[in-house]
Amino acid sequence: MKLSSNTFQHEGYIPERCAFGIKDTENHMALGENKNPQLSWSEIPDNAKSLVLICVDTDVPSSLDNFNKEGKTISKDLPRVNFYHWVMVDIKPENGSVNEGECSDGITPGGKQNPAGPTGSRQGINDYTKFMAGDPEMQGNYFGYEGPCPPWNDEIPHHYRFQLFACDFEICPVNGNFTSEEVIEAMQGHIIDQVELTGLYSLNPDVG
Repeated sequence: MKLSSNTFQHEGYIPERCAFGIKDTENHMALGENKNPQLSWSEIPDNAKSLVLICVDTDVPSSLDNFNKEGKTISKDLPRVNFYHWVMVDIKPENGSVNEGECSDGITPGGKQNPAGPTGSRQGINDYTKFMAGDPEMQGNYFGYEGPCPPWNDEIPHHYRFQLFACDFEICPVNGNFTSEEVIEAMQGHIIDQVELTGLYSLNPDVG
């Protein structure tokens, strides 16, 4: 299997237009265009009945004590946890790509409710649902893609891993407001092949 993008190169930086947050000289961070990147896949196994797409940031600080705090830095040595930015299931193998901005083009306070996607596909909620909880202006169920917005005082660039799975089921056995974790559990024993494309992003001007 192959997974590529004409929006960014593997292990290269994701452009600001695909981010939830962008650098701002006065406030450290401003809201971005939040476009999903273009993705193309090929060489899918003949026996694959559907594809699953997940995007996960594997570099989120395990402690939020110094998160975006003036005069503080998030150490590169701090343990890191996952933050899921996108989950899409029931992608037909013959649908070989998604265009930039096809599934997300802008920020919707409270989250996108019916994001566009390839015919027959379904998109679950991402971790902005949890992150925005308690914010009266932004809380809600965030379906589909939301782009990078790492803390602006982090010492390391974050890795955004776009993972494509070829599965032996036509319909992923998840329903409703499903999450990436639920999809990962549902795929166990059903993955034929998988591939990963990684992009970097940082809001720290001293990093990238």
